[in-house]
Amino acid sequence: MNLDDAYLLDIFNAIQRIKLFTANLTQEQLRANEEKQSAILYQIIVVGEATKRLSTEFRTANSHIPWKAIAGMRDILAHQYDRVNFNTLWDVVQRDIIELEEMLSPLLPNVN
Repeated sequence: MNLDDAYLLDIFNAIQRIKLFTANLTQEQLRANEEKQSAILYQIIVVGEATKRLSTEFRTANSHIPWKAIAGMRDILAHQYDRVNFNTLWDVVQRDIIELEEMLSPLLPNVN
C-alpha cells in the first residue's frame, strides 16, 4: 500500500470514530460531555494531520476536496485551541465530516 492510501485510511478511520462517538448524541449531550468533545477533537486533528501528509500530487489530482481548510482546522485545534467554538465543532460533526466521507469514499483503496 502506498503512503497516500495509508493516509486516506487514517482519515477514513478517524471519520468512523467521530461518527461512532456522536451516534444518537444531541447537541446538548455533546456540549455537556467534555470527554466526548476531547475524543472528537483529537480525531479531527488526526484527519488534518493525515491530510497534510498526503502527497502534493494526490491533493492536486483531487482538488475538489478542500484540503487546505481541513489542514487549517487541525492547525487551529492544535495551536489555537482557545479559538475553538462549540457550535463550529457541532457543524463539523453534523455536516463537514459526512461530506468529507462522501468525497473520500471513491478514493479509498481496496483493502483485503
